[in-house]
Amino acid sequence: MQLADEPEPLFQAIAGQVAERRRALDLSQRELADLCGTTQSAIARLERGQRPPRVDTLMRIANALDCELAVELRSRTTRGGN
Repeated sequence: MQLADEPEPLFQAIAGQVAERRRALDLSQRELADLCGTTQSAIARLERGQRPPRVDTLMRIANALDCELAVELRSRTTRGGN
């Protein structure tokens, strides 16, 4: 997944991955919420991709979906002109 300068596409990409994995596991939003200790409405908001998800929330969701959460920082510029 390519990171964008604008945060909204990133949130939408994460939202799509969560929804796709949830459906692949045949879980409802409520079932996923129960596994994560949150509400169905919180899962629905996340899956709409309109708000930035908290990292701890993503960690709980990844665990519930039997996924690995990968977060990385990449330099936007290179040093030394290369």
